[in-house]
This record gives sequence, C-alpha cells and structure tokens, in this order.
Amino acid sequence: MSVWNNRKIVESHLAGRERFSEFVKNVNQITTQGLWYDLTGSSGNPRAKQWFDAAPLTAAQIKQSTDGGIFHGSGVSPSEKYLRFIRVACASATPLPMSLMLCDYLLYYPTVEDGTTDPQVMTNTLTLPRYTDGVGVQMMAVTISSRTGGQQFSVTYTNSDGVAGRVTPLVTQNAAAAPGTITTASTATNNSPATPFIPLQGDDKGVRLVESVTMAGADTGFFAIVLVRPLATTVIRGIDAPYDKDLLLFASEFERVYDDAYLSLLAMPNGSLSGIAVRGGITTIWN
Repeated sequence: MSVWNNRKIVESHLAGRERFSEFVKNVNQITTQGLWYDLTGSSGNPRAKQWFDAAPLTAAQIKQSTDGGIFHGSGVSPSEKYLRFIRVACASATPLPMSLMLCDYLLYYPTVEDGTTDPQVMTNTLTLPRYTDGVGVQMMAVTISSRTGGQQFSVTYTNSDGVAGRVTPLVTQNAAAAPGTITTASTATNNSPATPFIPLQGDDKGVRLVESVTMAGADTGFFAIVLVRPLATTVIRGIDAPYDKDLLLFASEFERVYDDAYLSLLAMPNGSLSGIAVRGGITTIWN
C-alpha cells in the first residue's frame, strides 16, 4: 500500500484526517441488462454532469472544482489522500446483482460522430490533469445519442510510455439508446469487451491522450471518448443491507484520491435502472 501501513491508517482516523461523503444517483434512463452505464449524467447528489458536452473533438479536463462529482473534500497537499471505504446500496431488486466501479474522470473528447468513416482527429490543447504519465488510465466510449448499432471503430492514441500512433482493436457498438450507456459494452456481441473500457494495443499500460477515432462503417449517433482511472470495484447483491468494501481488507493497495479529482460511478445493472436510486458513500483518509 505505497508508504501506508496499519499505524498510519490508525493515526489518520484518530487525528480526524478522514471524511465520509454520501451520494445518491437517480436514474431516469431505461438501461439495458448487461451493459455498463455511466451514472455521471443522472440527477441527485452530486448534481448531474451532462454527458460530456463541449467543443467537438477537443480535449476537456474534468475536475471537482469545476464539475463537481462525488465530493471527497478540499485539497490536502502536501499530505496524500487515499480511498478507505466504499458503500453502495439499492432499494430495488430489479437491477441486482449490479457491479459498480468508482473512477477518477480525467479528460474527455466530445461529439465523436458515427456518420463518417473519415478519421476524426482530436485537438489536445489540454492534457491529463492527474495521472499525467497515463499509467492505468483507460478509455471508454459513452453514448450521447442513439445509433442502429453493429458498426465498428478503432481509436488511435498515445500510450503511457509516450509512444504515439498506437491503435486499439476494432470494437463493435451496441444498439442501446440511453445516453450514458457505454457504447462498446456487450457481453453478447463479438468484438465488444465485457468491461467498460476499450482494449489497448499489445501490452500497453495506459493512455496519455487520444489522437483520432475512425469508424469502420457509418451509422447515426454520437459518443464521447472519456479517459478515466479506475479506483475501486464493488457489487450490490441484494436489497437487505448496504454493501461495504474495506479497501484495507479487500484490495491489494489503497488507491490515491488526488486533490481536485472528479469521482463518479459506472454500473452494470441486471435490469433497467429507470426510476431507481443508487445510494452510497466513500471514506477517504490522509496523512
């Protein structure tokens, strides 16, 4: 756990260097069983951030100070803040069991168009605000408007070693209409990853920036490419009690929560989340 040990953890709690922040996300989209869905655009606390609406194909940073997200407190530098617990709950059995993933949202490229097969070249005036070397940073395609589905695309990117021109395998789009659906997620479609993330080339360990997106065939619709750093995964199995995950006991190491990080959740429901609230909270500590 980096330089952390049990003594430092106890000292943080005893000194009050901890914060518990709750969240509730109210979903009004009809989501699809087995497809990952981004809760960022759902109402509640934190407020909805509309699905990545900015200048087309131009990198935009995401930060707590400007965009909100699950609140984890103000900056603690020169101390370092880490994720200690995550709690999740759902009062309806319809979408359960449901996997959830807490991520730090870093950078996005809006309005990638399904309707052209020309390379769509990104403008990278802004770069990663955190995890600047790109190690562990993943790409996901978030639906902005619906499509017929079945078309494929690839992403050209610069990897965490600074090597440009890396190209992902072709991934296939699903036909889910709900904004916020992960465009490439489908456990039943060939060339669609079961995870929310677009596979990288070879043994690449992460992404620094996106260079372009190329559709293999035209469709209707739009999506955004979003760069995130996964922090923790958990699952809600039933409605009887909240599900707590202690990162000291059930993770290989504590994940750092950087000052001004924008935290949000991805969910993979087992049924529609429409009209359902996903609740929970996180505890962070610093020393």
